[in-house]
Amino acid sequence: MSNTNFNDKTGQAVPNVTFATRVNDEWVNRTTEELFKGKTVVVFSLPGAFTPTCSSTHLPRYNELAATFKAHGVDEIICMSVNDTFVMNAWASDQEAANVTLIPDGNGQFTEGMGLLVDKADLGFGKRSWRYSMLVKDGIVDKMFIEPNKPGDPFEVSDADTMLSYIAPNAVKQLPTTILTKPGCPFCAKAKTLLKDKGYQYEELVMGKEVSFTSLKALSGKETWPQVFIGGKHIGGSDDLAAYFA
Repeated sequence: MSNTNFNDKTGQAVPNVTFATRVNDEWVNRTTEELFKGKTVVVFSLPGAFTPTCSSTHLPRYNELAATFKAHGVDEIICMSVNDTFVMNAWASDQEAANVTLIPDGNGQFTEGMGLLVDKADLGFGKRSWRYSMLVKDGIVDKMFIEPNKPGDPFEVSDADTMLSYIAPNAVKQLPTTILTKPGCPFCAKAKTLLKDKGYQYEELVMGKEVSFTSLKALSGKETWPQVFIGGKHIGGSDDLAAYFA
């Protein structure tokens, strides 16, 4: 089935809505004008916080590619869901979502204005958002990717990679990178500088905090710091990393 029941809003202004959010135990109202005016924003909307696809794939991939989106002119990435602010804040704490702004469309006003409020009473959800993504420039919808209108929760076109391919077809999608480091280690500092110089975003696991000496040996088969992993491949220490980039 096609998405003929859902009207593409390309060329139209986003709905004028005020969102009730909770920040540092205080109520803070955020408006669509504040979120979109004078900005290039990617929005992706999903049926609900903590739901499987949303937590395992949709949100994490947008968060992972945030730096690449920014390098190609995107000012902010917004995740929208028909959930209250307490649920969205709890979900943000439970996820890797530091690079994404989670907005609670608690009353469904924004989603309804987009024509994408659907009834999921069969799941006990009530009214929720159909899954979609869009690129918004200065409050005007530039492009929409609406999931096909078929049973279940299709996830075929609103993903981060599809959106990035639209914005920047030639963008280099960086491989996931992790570096295991030890505090005060000069070779670790050298490796991190090299990764930054090459434009690599990386996750750092520090001995005594996120990783142990035992884990270092178990994962890499080495006893020296740092150890770098790129795209599922063990690269090695700082000299090995330099050779990898040579």
